[in-house]
Amino acid sequence: MTARITDAHDLSGDPAAVLAASPVAAELRAELERRWPAGTDHIGEVSRYALLAPGKVLRPVMLVAAAEAVGGDRAAVLPAAVAIEYLHVASLVHDDIIDGDELRRGRASVPVRFGVPDAIVTGDALILSLFAALTECGLPAEPVLAAVRAVADAGVDLCRGQALEAELLRDPACPPERYRRMAALKTGALFRAACRSGAVLGGGDAEQVAAATRFADRVGTAFQMHDDLLPYLADTEVTGKSGSSDAGNMRPTFPVIVAHGMAGTRDRALLAEALSGSRSPVESFALLRDVLTRLGAVERAAAEAAEEIRQAHRDLAVLPVGEGARLLAAVADLAIHRDR
Repeated sequence: MTARITDAHDLSGDPAAVLAASPVAAELRAELERRWPAGTDHIGEVSRYALLAPGKVLRPVMLVAAAEAVGGDRAAVLPAAVAIEYLHVASLVHDDIIDGDELRRGRASVPVRFGVPDAIVTGDALILSLFAALTECGLPAEPVLAAVRAVADAGVDLCRGQALEAELLRDPACPPERYRRMAALKTGALFRAACRSGAVLGGGDAEQVAAATRFADRVGTAFQMHDDLLPYLADTEVTGKSGSSDAGNMRPTFPVIVAHGMAGTRDRALLAEALSGSRSPVESFALLRDVLTRLGAVERAAAEAAEEIRQAHRDLAVLPVGEGARLLAAVADLAIHRDR
């Protein structure tokens, strides 16, 4: 009888160390280097800049890990992992255009480095390239087609999440359930596509595919929650992106929504003022930080993100014990234990 996880926390240990010890990330980077060599054409240059920036490649690692967790072959699913990274990086490029962000992964964002027109075209090219990559999986047509559906659905969900996020601007009174819906679409979509595709391509049964999908939903939501907390936990030099960007864009992030639920009339008015656009981004962020710190909202928001990860670990109990499950557990823990 196949052993199963009873306490997935025992699998992960130090999440950063587990991921660093795994060869999967290095293999993915080597594959991206091979596919996007220097000196091709301009779109190749921009794509290479975007894809090979310092990053965690968590989503493609999750795809490979989910496939291996259910008995799949790493080499066969590597093209699908590359495809997931294409979609993720394309979404970052387009996100930086929407938000006007100047920094991404500790260096100039693609629209700043190459201009908005090239950024739009490069994002589009990466999205189209992902479908070609998926066709390279050395597997029967049925699971590959299912993976294509999962990735395409995730791309549409991501767009819906972006649109929903735009609807929430200036509204610190946004209901937490609405925020969670946005996070599940905008951020959770690619985690979900990675794990679902990996489990399908790896030959997982219906129970395993469903468990991997639930796991990814929770990890994606927690990842977005923690992303929203980073400006209050680490400096720009560490995170690699502006801490005042969300405040400048009048975006009610998760700790702000939590703070609104904890606040009295005066503090709610201050939160609304901070997101009104009447102050500079730096001033707005300073006001938000003051209110959140005084209320203890950062700690409460962090506790809610940690609960999502605790539930995600329980979902892993359906998967057999092995290196794939260990990697997934490490990614889950890293989602809320990172500074960038």
